[in-house]
Amino acid sequence: MKTIITFITLAALILGGAVWANESADLSSSPEVNAGHRGAIFQPKQQGRMPLNYVNQPPVIPHSVEGYQVTKNVNRCLQCHGTQSYLTTGAPRVSPTHFTDRDGSVSSSVSPRRYFCLQCHVPQTDAKPIVENSFRPAAGFGR
Repeated sequence: MKTIITFITLAALILGGAVWANESADLSSSPEVNAGHRGAIFQPKQQGRMPLNYVNQPPVIPHSVEGYQVTKNVNRCLQCHGTQSYLTTGAPRVSPTHFTDRDGSVSSSVSPRRYFCLQCHVPQTDAKPIVENSFRPAAGFGR
């Protein structure tokens, strides 16, 4: 009896995985395509990159990331920004600095310390600041 239950469970997992892998992604409902999506905070889609305020500032994300999955096994950002896909998607390529590990070795895949994009990159919004900020961009940077 235990063998039959194990076999049925295994068959269901294999069939479910095959169905999931066979489905194609519907990009028409993607937040990057639907720039008019409004949530609690409006996240406008910019066609160009926002100016940086200082050297090595992580660029802001010009689209919504709502529902993005970034785990140790899956990184939704790399589907558009990865080295294998950026040419077909038109998205900016992941910076070469993201391929260097903490020991300075360069790899062909994104370094684990740079893998979780939302630790440094944030979506641009029209949200009001939580605290007052007197920061001014360095000379030659910003608007």
